[in-house]
This record gives sequence, structure tokens and C-alpha cells, in this order.
Amino acid sequence: MSIPAIDEAPLSGFHRKLTWACAGGPFLDGYLLSIIGVALVGMSNELQLTTGDESLIGAAALVGIFVGGLFFGAVTDKLGREAMYTVDLAVLVGGSLLSVFATETWQFVVLRFVLGMAIGADYPIATSLLAEWVPNRHRGRLLGILTLSWYVGAAAAYVVGYVMAEIGGDGTWRWMLASGAVLSAVILLLRVGTPESPLWLVNKGRTADAQKAIQRALGRTIPIDELLVASAAEQSVEKNQIRDLFEGTYLRRTLFCGLFYMCQITPMFALYTFGPAILDSFGLGEGHTSNLGSALISIVFVLGCLPALRLVDRVGRRPVITWSFALMVVPLVVLGGGSSLPIGVVIVCFCTYALLSGGPTVLEWTYPNELFPTNIRATAGGVATSISRIGAAAGTYLLPISLSRLGIGTTMLIGAGITLVGWLVSVAWAEETKGRTLAETSALPGRSRQGSEADAPQAKFARPTP
Repeated sequence: MSIPAIDEAPLSGFHRKLTWACAGGPFLDGYLLSIIGVALVGMSNELQLTTGDESLIGAAALVGIFVGGLFFGAVTDKLGREAMYTVDLAVLVGGSLLSVFATETWQFVVLRFVLGMAIGADYPIATSLLAEWVPNRHRGRLLGILTLSWYVGAAAAYVVGYVMAEIGGDGTWRWMLASGAVLSAVILLLRVGTPESPLWLVNKGRTADAQKAIQRALGRTIPIDELLVASAAEQSVEKNQIRDLFEGTYLRRTLFCGLFYMCQITPMFALYTFGPAILDSFGLGEGHTSNLGSALISIVFVLGCLPALRLVDRVGRRPVITWSFALMVVPLVVLGGGSSLPIGVVIVCFCTYALLSGGPTVLEWTYPNELFPTNIRATAGGVATSISRIGAAAGTYLLPISLSRLGIGTTMLIGAGITLVGWLVSVAWAEETKGRTLAETSALPGRSRQGSEADAPQAKFARPTP
């Protein structure tokens, strides 16, 4: 059941503030995962880290995201979005501060794992909260902004790392890690006072609280009878359990969301964590200039997201994701030529890949929030995130090994193969959800959330050819 007062509301200052507050989590994710790639240069020299140590430190956060998404998504569906919304940011502040004082490899691995858990928790918390508050016609774009903020955070990390390294040398790596605590504290303050999702409250039968939340956020008094109808509809729907994500149509949707997400970020996370090392393999590693090169690529990723933000709500989700994946394969295949390629070709290929990746990027959190009902929405988002991080963690761990044993060309071709799998998954399973309410998009084919025969056609998804 949807709430018309939310689905049809005009975009307001509350929606914009909520979007930026929710985007703070992905921003910190991009920042924290990228700043470690810059800091590793100084860390390795001072702490005499081995290649294996670097791989463990680089992959620990991704393993933490897997655990955090898998566990805290379900907790968010049970306890509420608001209850978890600020706790995870507090963990980011504490974990970043403690990283400044770490001296052993195992300490960094543990702290990066904890930071990853907090980030993994934030994905289903923030995205489900935003999805349940924003109007239908703006949902794809606003959820896409959350993903875009990841790249902004990554670019900021490389710029900050470059400036610190140029001013104070590689020995400033501890200050680089400390900068994450400052940013986390700022975003934590921005989130204080955010109201609970009315859709979650209605799902739990708390109609009076939902009425107060809507009044507080949108300045509109919704008749309690309208919310009682919505609550009755939610209560009449069979309550899904976590196991339902792995059965029937929900299994297909779970696999789709997790696999396309994984194929999108496996090459990307490896690129960001070890961006300077990759650019150095192509001959772009003089001094600290590789950090600026990584920042440039991050900015291009942001630019690639901008047209995709408009297209997902105008053209539709399915054509955007299928065409983007298909075209993303091309520059990675060209990069398979290895270190013999002209520098100009390398930069053009990386920038082309970054521009084209905007499609699947802005849909990473849109699809999981649209394809599953309220009582398992955050759980599904967490599971999708966890599936994606299996590949991301493996790719991040194996990338330095692949660079040293297989070479840069073969490594890029492996990335092209992973991207091709993302295209195949999208062609087979991507559904069209543009312009529909969450009640309609999350309904199983042939059955509406209200369960009436008259509404059944609305629950079916169109699947236009790309």
C-alpha cells in the first residue's frame, strides 16, 4: 500500500536535506575506501608492509561491508530506519580516530573491518529511508544521487591525499586517516533529528506516529483514516521472511540486484583502492601525480552519473542499465593492450569507462529498494550489498597479485569479462519500474500489494527491449 501524500508530494526542502544527509554515507564510503589507497604508500614504507599485508588492509573494509549489509539490513527492517540512522555514523567517527593510533597490520585489518560493517549497515538504512520518503517521479534520480556521492567522496580523498603528501610527504598518512573522522562527525550532525519512515511505521501499525512524522516533515496533516487504510493493507499482506529472498521471483530479483551490483563495483573498487598502483603500471606514477590521476577519474565518474540521473526517470531503468553495461566492456578490452598503450589512450579509456558506468551506478540502490516490499526492503538492500562485496573484496585482494603476476593488460581483460557478465544478467533479469509506486514495483507479477484482481495488472512489470 502506498501513501499518496508522500508519493505525489512536491519536492521540498525536507526531501533535499534528507537526500544530502543520506548521501553522506556513500560519500564516506568512497572517501574511506580511497584514502586508504593513498595512505598505503606511507604506511608500507613506515610499517614495512608486505604485498599480502596491503591486500588484507585493502580488502578488510569490503568484507566488513558484506557482514554489515547482510546483518544490519534485517535489523533495520525490525527496529526501524531512524533507530540505526546515526549509530553507524558514530562508529565511523570512532573507527577512523582509532586508525590514527594503530601500529600493527592486524589492528588496521580489524579497524577497517569495523568501518566496513558501519558502511555496510548504512547502505540499507539510508537508501530505504530515502526511498520511502521521496515522491515517485523523483525516486530514481534522488536515489541515484546517493551513488554519485560515492565518487565525490573518492575524488575528495585523492585530492586530500595528494595535498597532504605534497606538503608533508608520505609520513602524513596518519593525518589522512584522521580526516575521515572529521567528515564522519559533520555528516553525523547533519542526520540528527531525521524523522522515521511513515511507510515503515504504517507497516508496523503505528499510524499515529506516521501521521506525526508526515506533519513534521511535509507540513501536511493526513487524515488518520487514510493511514488506517494503508496500515490495514500492509497488515493484510503476507509478511515476508529473510528466506523469501531466496525463493521464486524474489530469488531472481535478489540475484539480479546482487550480481549486477557486483559486476559494476568489482573492477571499480579495485581501481579505487589501488588506483595509484594501476596508473603507475601504465607509466603515470611520477611523484604523487597518480593520486591526481585517480581524482580525475573519480570526477569523470561523477560526470557520467549526471545524464544517467535524468535518464532513469525519463527513459527507464532497463534500457539505461543494459546499454551502459554493453558499452563499458569496450574501453576495458582496449586497456587489455597493457603498458605498451600510449598514455593518451589509457586516459581516454579510463575516462570513457567512467562516463559509461553512470547507468548501472545510479541504479545500484534504486533497484533493491523498488523490487522488495517494506518489511524486507532494507534486508534485500543489505543482501544485494553483501553479494556485491564478495566480488569486490576478492577483486581488491587479488588485484595487486594479478598486476605482479599477470600484468596490467590481462588484469584489464578480466575486468572486461566481469563487466560482460553484468550485461548478460541485466538483459535476462532487469525489470522496468519507472514512475510506479513502491507498492506496485515490489508486488509479485500477477499480484498487487492490495491483493485484488482488479489491481493485478499494475503489478506486472514491462520489460521493453533495450
